[in-house]
Amino acid sequence: MDSSNTRRDATRRKLFEAAVTLIAEQGFSSTTVDEIAERAGVAKGTVYYNFASKNVLFEELLRHGIELLATSLQAAADEVTDRGGSRIDALDAMIRAGLDFISRYPALTQLYVAELWRTNRAWQSTLMVVRERAITVVENVLREAVDQEELSEEIDIPLTASALFGMVLVAALDWQSYQPDRSIDDVHAALSRLLQGRVSGRSAEGR
Repeated sequence: MDSSNTRRDATRRKLFEAAVTLIAEQGFSSTTVDEIAERAGVAKGTVYYNFASKNVLFEELLRHGIELLATSLQAAADEVTDRGGSRIDALDAMIRAGLDFISRYPALTQLYVAELWRTNRAWQSTLMVVRERAITVVENVLREAVDQEELSEEIDIPLTASALFGMVLVAALDWQSYQPDRSIDDVHAALSRLLQGRVSGRSAEGR
């Protein structure tokens, strides 16, 4: 990658970080391009050079953030299966990876969850696409677990994947907002017990 592309990527990352923080703090409608530029430490024209509009910036922000999440989930699952672990253990590793991601990018997660319930946004179709990108990663591991007879073939894979994804999002936001004194290990252990008991039908102690 040449230096101009490297600089552009760095600028876009600064704009993403500024936009997600401001929008999470005060809402999309109340956030202006001037504020995003000021927070990012760039000129207003730089925002429009990289993104045609505030809407486009927000859509790209969603794509960028969820792609990071999906990549981290896939990497966690691959690490477990590459060393011979079960698909259930891979799902557990994905829960931990999801918690790590949310802990690192809390504003992005808050923004994503808030926008999920707003159906009148111009970027609703983009939101559906990025949601599907992340959930497909979970679905694939669930499907492999069924193929390997680690899970019953009667399991509803799409709904179970959505439930696991939603469980991590909601539990993590509740942890950060209302139970910040708890450690990430504590939260992971609680969600792991739910996974082991409800999805795989075995206790965490019996792994």
